[in-house]
Amino acid sequence: MPQRTDFKGAAMIADEIETTAPLLFFDTGIGGLSVLKEAQKLLPVAPVIYAADYAGMPYGMKSEAELSTRIPLLLGRLVERYKPQLVTIACNTASTIALDVVRSVLDIPVVGTVPAIKPASLMTETGVIGLLGTPATIRQPYVDRLHSEFAADKKLLRFGAPELVHAAEAKLRGDLLDPAIIDLAVSGLLEQEYGKEIDTVILACTHFPLLQEELQKSFVRDIKFIDGSQGIARRIAYLTHDVTWPKSPENGVFVTTDRIEKLLPYRSKLEEFGLTRLEAL
Repeated sequence: MPQRTDFKGAAMIADEIETTAPLLFFDTGIGGLSVLKEAQKLLPVAPVIYAADYAGMPYGMKSEAELSTRIPLLLGRLVERYKPQLVTIACNTASTIALDVVRSVLDIPVVGTVPAIKPASLMTETGVIGLLGTPATIRQPYVDRLHSEFAADKKLLRFGAPELVHAAEAKLRGDLLDPAIIDLAVSGLLEQEYGKEIDTVILACTHFPLLQEELQKSFVRDIKFIDGSQGIARRIAYLTHDVTWPKSPENGVFVTTDRIEKLLPYRSKLEEFGLTRLEAL
C-alpha cells in the first residue's frame, strides 16, 4: 500500500476513503494550477487529486508517438489508484495529442484543454491574434482545424516558447526570472509579418497564464490575453452539477511521477490550493 507524506513529513496511509470521488487534474507540472484555480472558484469543496508528470517534462519537446503512449498509460494508473469521477487534462500539448485516445480507454468523463482560438477571434479588433504554446502544441493539425473553423478570417501567428514552462515553474518556486526568456517569446510573435498588429494573445499552455504579468510588461502596449481555464472550469461544473460535495473542503493530494522531495520548494504555493498531501506514483 503506498504511503503519503504531508509537508511536515508525517507518514499517512492511503486507506482513507472519501465519501465523494475526487476530481483529477493532470499536467506535466504546476501549469494546471491555472485551471484548478478557476475550478475551485466554482467548486470550492470538491476533493482534488492533482497529478504532475515531472518525470516526463517537458511534453512540448517530445514526439507525438511518445506522448500518445505515455499519457493514456499514466492516466490509467491514476484512475485505477484514485477512482476519480472526472479527469481534466490540464495541458494543451497532452490534450491536442492524446485526448481522443484517453477518452477511448477511460469510462469516466475526460475534459481536455485546447487553445482558446474561438473566443480570441471574438475579442480581436485588429484581426491579428498571437498564439504562444509549446512546439508540440502549435504544430498540431488540431490547431489548424480550430483556426479554420472559428477564425478563418483572422491571422493567427504562432510561436513555440518551451522556455516559458520552466520560467513558470521557477516563478512558483520563488526563483528570480530571466527577463530575456519572456522577451524572446514576445519578440517571436512581434517579429513575424503582421506581428505589430497583434492585439490578442492566446496562452496555449497552462503554465503560461502564470506569467501573464511578465508577458504584458514585455509587450509594452496593452494586449488582451486569453486562455481556456474559465471555460474548462464551467465544463467541469456542468458535468458534476448533480454531485453532492462534502460540506467542507478536504486536503488535496499532489501526485508526482518524480521524487517527492523535488516538490518541497513549491510547498507554500501548493498549500494555497489545499494540496497539502504528497504522493509519488
